[in-house]
Amino acid sequence: MDKKLLIRLAEDFVKKTLQDAEGGHDWFHIERVRRNAMQIAKGENADLFIVELGALLHDIADAKFYDGDETVGPKKAEEFLKTHGAERELIEHVKNIIKFVSFKSSLDKKNKSVFESPELRIIQDADRLDAIGAIGIARAFNYGGFKNRPLYDPDIDPNLNMDKETYKKSKAPTINHFYEKLLLLKDKMNTESGRKLARERHKYMELFLDQFYEEWKGIK
Repeated sequence: MDKKLLIRLAEDFVKKTLQDAEGGHDWFHIERVRRNAMQIAKGENADLFIVELGALLHDIADAKFYDGDETVGPKKAEEFLKTHGAERELIEHVKNIIKFVSFKSSLDKKNKSVFESPELRIIQDADRLDAIGAIGIARAFNYGGFKNRPLYDPDIDPNLNMDKETYKKSKAPTINHFYEKLLLLKDKMNTESGRKLARERHKYMELFLDQFYEEWKGIK
């Protein structure tokens, strides 16, 4: 199997599959995650080919756009990889990265210790970095608009004790999402590089929220 060729084919496959995707989960999201992952991987003992391939395919079919069906992404990736002659071990590794990379998977206690790999941890960090900071703020409000959710409702408190299914069904205002996910990601990073970058982006979100609430109150 020609690894460079498979990476190029994966790029084309992802670009075509996500050409009409919601703006926070499109090809540009994939490319940012790939860049983050490859940068983080420089300081980790990991297979760079698997990191790059897993990053490219990690959001090939995000369950939130498939009525919550978490099997679609792994199936699409498996079909693609089989078509291009990938080995079974590689296919299973990439499928597991897709299954366990998301934040919501961390809310499912049954998932603990089901699958672990350095490549998964790196891609998780890269994906989480794209969910925070300036890009994370933009993505959160883009998705909130896509789902026609309110920006903020002072009468709806964030739910800080959600399990996986409750999280998947949430229709809360976008500001609540900061407390229910985005502000939690800094402490869920796996790598030192990820933690350092997350601290910077976390501070930016805190400053944004301070400004948001000041403007929400209106001119004094």
